Amino acid sequence: MTSSPLKPVTLILAVCLAAVLGAVPGSPEVVDRIVAEVNDEIITMSELEQMARVFQAQAGLNPKSKEALSMKREMLEALIDRKLAKAEAKRRGINVAGKEVDQAVEEFKKRNRILDDAALNEALGKMGMALPEMRQQIADQIQQERLVQLVVGAKKTPVSEAEVRRFYEANFKEGGGGQQVHLQMMNMPFPPGATAEQKAGIQKTAEVVLNEYRRGQPLAEIQRKHSLTSQDLGFMNPSDLDPKLAEILAKLKPGELVPIETPNGFQLIILKERRVGKGKPQPFEEVAPEIRRMLAQKDLEKHFMEWVKTLREKAHIKIML
Repeated sequence: MTSSPLKPVTLILAVCLAAVLGAVPGSPEVVDRIVAEVNDEIITMSELEQMARVFQAQAGLNPKSKEALSMKREMLEALIDRKLAKAEAKRRGINVAGKEVDQAVEEFKKRNRILDDAALNEALGKMGMALPEMRQQIADQIQQERLVQLVVGAKKTPVSEAEVRRFYEANFKEGGGGQQVHLQMMNMPFPPGATAEQKAGIQKTAEVVLNEYRRGQPLAEIQRKHSLTSQDLGFMNPSDLDPKLAEILAKLKPGELVPIETPNGFQLIILKERRVGKGKPQPFEEVAPEIRRMLAQKDLEKHFMEWVKTLREKAHIKIML
């Protein structure tokens, strides 16, 4: 399969929250100013920077690079859409109960193996975020998901067996275009019972390694300098990887390196090459339900984005980025 399950780009907060533990933290200190007006609402630089840091870190981008600046503009457009959708949800009386947010927070902690609120606050702090902000973002996300179902749910058309079969033929069957990625990984684990200072030291070393690699220093020299060993993971199907990692790798070019933070330390992953998969394909019956869900979600996303355009046409939007 060539890509991980699709998520609506308009529900971008889900990605941000899921990436809190997987992003290389940046500085939370931002000189705040208004970067956009959306009707009676404003978007501040701190809001934009918070979202951009997550995606720049996932993609391994230098915050000052042209690519990162372009991504920031895309994030601003997504925030504008979110403001418009939130105002419309409020107008329609779509509310989210506190108990629902509590449940979502607990599910998030369980999914990311976070033991307690103290560990959660530590993880959020790396992104310059506090628990109340996370709770508000979760509430906004749930509210928007309900709005999506309300305004475009009726437009959904069942995904036909032929559509599912065509997707399978193109992405899963041998010779059908499915890709594999050849990965090399260097581990930088935290020591047992690591303090915050020790973790920060490992993070700083990971950033140094990344910068040295991007400047063209030989990998063997970098490994020797920092006492690192690497493991060749061979070729793997993206569909067998964690969806967040597969999404990150999809944006890399062969030879590029990306740092991934885990609860146990940092992993520096190099995409060595891509190739068309030659392995035994997964049976159609096994993957058909996921393909059907993904195609249905893609169709829902398409209709929702078309609807958001109608909100933009009637809105006062001023960008000051």
